[in-house]
Amino acid sequence: EAAQGRLVKVIFENAYLDDAQKIRACELSAAAGAGFVKTSTGFASSGATIDDLRLMREHSPPHVQVKAAGGVRTLDALLEVMNVGVTRIGATATEAILEDFKARKAGVASPAEVPTPSGAY
Repeated sequence: EAAQGRLVKVIFENAYLDDAQKIRACELSAAAGAGFVKTSTGFASSGATIDDLRLMREHSPPHVQVKAAGGVRTLDALLEVMNVGVTRIGATATEAILEDFKARKAGVASPAEVPTPSGAY
C-alpha cells in the first residue's frame, strides 16, 4: 500500500548477513510486496557473489526479481549471474561489458577484461 503501485527494491547488504538472515530477508521482502531484492549498495566490503545470488533466487518467489550489485565487471560474469536468475545488475563496467558483447557478436577478439575478484561478481 505504501508504495502506491510503484516497484519497490529492497537492498540487503549481504556482506553483513549470514545465510539464514538473507533467506529471511527474501521471505519478508516478498511478503511486503517488493518487486526486487538486491545484494548490496555497492559500498560494503564485498558485492554480489554467485552463492548469494543463487540463495536469493531460490528463496524469492518468481515474481520477485533479483539484482546483483557490486562486482559484475565482465560479460562472462554477467552471463553467469543471469544463468542463476538475476534480471538486473548494477555495474560500473557497463561500457566494457557492452564492447565485449559487440566484439563477440561481430566475431572479433574481445577486448581485455577487467579482472573479477575471486568469489565476487
